[in-house]
Amino acid sequence: MILTHRLIRLIETHSDELAGALRDRIHASSVLPSYSNVPPEELKGRVKEIYEHLGHWLRGGGEADIERRYMDIAVRRFSQKVPLSELIWAIVLTEQNLWDFLTRESSPGFDVEILAEDEMLRMLDAFFDRAIYSAAKGYEKAYAETHTHEMGPDVERTTQCLGKVTTSIN
Repeated sequence: MILTHRLIRLIETHSDELAGALRDRIHASSVLPSYSNVPPEELKGRVKEIYEHLGHWLRGGGEADIERRYMDIAVRRFSQKVPLSELIWAIVLTEQNLWDFLTRESSPGFDVEILAEDEMLRMLDAFFDRAIYSAAKGYEKAYAETHTHEMGPDVERTTQCLGKVTTSIN
């Protein structure tokens, strides 16, 4: 437990460094082109908040806070025209960035060696992270293909109906 506390403290203490590294990693990623719509300092600030509060959340505090923060992030990214698949992959990179940092910063006797011995868990995490990303991309593709043909006239009709309803209410 003491070593886990030390790891959490290490993350929180280096939250600015971690956030900067992740910002650079996201903007350099070929699978995250829409993140060019996100101001670099906004991205760094949001990620820094996440790393700074990680200890609280890992100790079981604030599930509602986590949900609120990530819902706010999702709404903001949607407004910035970032596809869901890219948002998910950025979250995956947030975790990978953290693991890379802990691996670099580990010292003899530090809990990271125990975690590193469990490389299989990391490989499974990477597999499922990629699966989430791919599934989201597939969903977006299917949604776009389905709704490109079907939504055109329906959206126009709905807009006209809403206009009539709004006019009749006023």
